[in-house]
Amino acid sequence: MGAAVGGGKAVPRYLQIAEDIVQQVRAGVLKPGDQVPSEAEMVERYGVSGGTVRKAMLEIRASGLVDTRHGKGSYVKDRPPVRHRSSDRFRRSLRQDGKAAYLAESEQSGATARVSVVYIGPVEAPEVIAQRLGVDVGTQVLARRRLYFRNGTPVETATSYLPWDVVRDIPELFAENPGGGGIYARLEQHGHTFAELAETLQARPAAKAEASELALSPGATVVHLLRNAITDTGRVVEVCDTLMAADQFVFEFRIPAAD
Repeated sequence: MGAAVGGGKAVPRYLQIAEDIVQQVRAGVLKPGDQVPSEAEMVERYGVSGGTVRKAMLEIRASGLVDTRHGKGSYVKDRPPVRHRSSDRFRRSLRQDGKAAYLAESEQSGATARVSVVYIGPVEAPEVIAQRLGVDVGTQVLARRRLYFRNGTPVETATSYLPWDVVRDIPELFAENPGGGGIYARLEQHGHTFAELAETLQARPAAKAEASELALSPGATVVHLLRNAITDTGRVVEVCDTLMAADQFVFEFRIPAAD
């Protein structure tokens, strides 16, 4: 049994099964916390082999909608997405009110946010970061690595790289808590006024260590984001290297239609 799409080609049975389960999750038939039918149940329900069911489960896990627990089965995630408002989250008014970008966007979605600082200190600038900061590869820069949680679940890692000559006179940037509004507020208070924030995004499968850190199923999709924070003098004073669980974020952009 199979529906024909795309020039009469039959959709493989395992993809049909995966789509059926995914649609049940999205429609609320399978609710957060519900267990996905076991392999034996799917074999009986869909009249297929165990191998077909296992291939279907690979697709289901890749959707990012379920968590697989070794020896216990797969369960629907209770992880509604944060709305990542590209045009709003870096407003200067938010910083002046003492709200850093991630905390502000989580608050807007009604989530409980927490930030864990993993490392603060000097590192040698990797090639990609050095190019963006306009320094030589291996130049000493300040790195600030954080792990972000939403409702107790890790959803994002981010490492900020900042030029040493910029940060050496801003002691708050070496502290675990840089103060209200985050590091951008401190930079602006010391004369580095932002004119633009330029971001590039790429979706890809998570590496094993990345999936472990973000509590993702094997093969889950992540979004890799690199951001340049550019001042009104044209200097890049921070590069942020961020990795996000793709099922946790909706990206919203406002694009001016006028010149």
